[in-house]
Amino acid sequence: MTAPAPHQAMHVELLTIPGCPHGVSARELFASALELEGIDPALLTVREIATDADAAAASFRGSPSFIIDGTDLFPSNAAPALACRVYADPRGFSGQPDLESLRKAIRGVGLRDRLRAGPKN
Repeated sequence: MTAPAPHQAMHVELLTIPGCPHGVSARELFASALELEGIDPALLTVREIATDADAAAASFRGSPSFIIDGTDLFPSNAAPALACRVYADPRGFSGQPDLESLRKAIRGVGLRDRLRAGPKN
């Protein structure tokens, strides 16, 4: 009997607000970072957070938010809100993380090793 592929249960999501000025570039950035980390970028879904109730239910800390298996890759103590998010990068602050910071955050949740491990014998 063959075990299911480990990525089948993985949930990769980009959360944005309507009209987010970084929505398109954040999706491209997340897809690139996933691919560079050996994760199929086709697993990425984008979900728009449009109400305060949605923000609270998703523990949404601002747009864009990078989520894997329910874990925000950039944890924040900010209150859930329909707002833009700011990320620190080597040049100061930006509306999205830089590629290396995002790759590091993906590695931090241990997904690459889990995905590459495949079924155990």
